[in-house]
Amino acid sequence: MNEQVGVGPWPGNGQPSGQGDWPVGDHWDPELLRDGDRRNVVDRYRYWRHEAIVADLDTRRHDFHVAVENWGHDFNIGSVIRTANAFNAKAFHIVGKRRWNRRGAMVTDRYQHEHHHAEVADLVAWAASAGREGHGIPLIGIDNLPGSRPLETYDLPRECVLVFGQEGPGLSEDMRAACDVVLHIEQFGSTRSINAGAAAAVAMHAWVRRHVFGQSVGSG
Repeated sequence: MNEQVGVGPWPGNGQPSGQGDWPVGDHWDPELLRDGDRRNVVDRYRYWRHEAIVADLDTRRHDFHVAVENWGHDFNIGSVIRTANAFNAKAFHIVGKRRWNRRGAMVTDRYQHEHHHAEVADLVAWAASAGREGHGIPLIGIDNLPGSRPLETYDLPRECVLVFGQEGPGLSEDMRAACDVVLHIEQFGSTRSINAGAAAAVAMHAWVRRHVFGQSVGSG
């Protein structure tokens, strides 16, 4: 059974009828109301214009950013960006090559703010004057490196950039040096590392637990 995603045309098709008229408001998209909304969006945003969805998300974005190094066109970048959308990150940053594999993002990048930095130094310069007060926000690396600290007991700052490397090589040496701290995710099986997309999801959820649900952690 192949059920279509989303919803069909709004009842009434724009004309007065027993089923009701179209809703009134600038955030509604006439074409979606007429033809149906098959996008992968939550029910709250059904039939909304794309620009209206982004504007509404902007009113409640969280204070963390996500940065991903893109030196080798890693397929996992799309998965990281999709997760950043799910947790409503402030923005995502691509460090390295401007072009990245968007397939895994499932068009969720269209609902976010994207920044490109050709080199690690460019991200560092941006972060130095970012944040609500413009005093800069820290870069927090996520990688299981010697000397890294456990994510589970580290108190993630409210304003920060969670930085992820490529699948395999992880964070570059330049990025490691630029980060205020590098955190690892505790593992208990035989594999040395987990998928970069999965690691990003764990790290972002740790931020949400701390700053949305107020779950305190140790000082690391």
